[in-house]
Amino acid sequence: MRVFRRLAVTAAAAGLLLGPAAGIASAGARPAASVHLTGGTTAVTTASGIAVALFKNGIVPVATLPGRETVKYRHGQVGVKFAFPVTGGKVSLSPLGGFITHSGGILFIDLSTGKQIKVSDFVISLTHGNLTGIVNGNPKERVALFNLSLAHATLKAGRHSVQASGIVVTLTKTAAGALDSTLGTSLFTPGLKLGTASTVLRF
Repeated sequence: MRVFRRLAVTAAAAGLLLGPAAGIASAGARPAASVHLTGGTTAVTTASGIAVALFKNGIVPVATLPGRETVKYRHGQVGVKFAFPVTGGKVSLSPLGGFITHSGGILFIDLSTGKQIKVSDFVISLTHGNLTGIVNGNPKERVALFNLSLAHATLKAGRHSVQASGIVVTLTKTAAGALDSTLGTSLFTPGLKLGTASTVLRF
């Protein structure tokens, strides 16, 4: 997804993805192949109406450790904020690509039937502009859960970090089908805006 190039360009402007000679004319100076991530946090806050719709239908999303969730009430709207530790990853500038790994997950529970589905161990792909996760703890079942857009995101680069906020999170067709079929609902539709994400990456 081309909009993810903005993240790499912002980082490069701060010298994060370039070698120490960035900005100095040199025949031997070349961009670093990639940068390895050492930590950080990615957070997702549900869009207006999403949390209420789930609660009204008896579906509760719960963060699994070491992820965490908080219920937020703002401007008359109820929302849920999830946060997941960044455990590693690698990002390259030319060509743009790489991945960001996380620990923790989300367990969706239907309180009336006891049906549940868990997605966890999220990986953000800068190459594909999406977030994948494993289903019900099975590493062989890694699927694309969310599409991510940085088109209207705010980016900020530091000496050893990059922060991005306002990332739009939408549901993939695969995830919508899995959630609806497992929980016996029709609440989840492909392209549904679930919320916005922010991430702080350290290296």
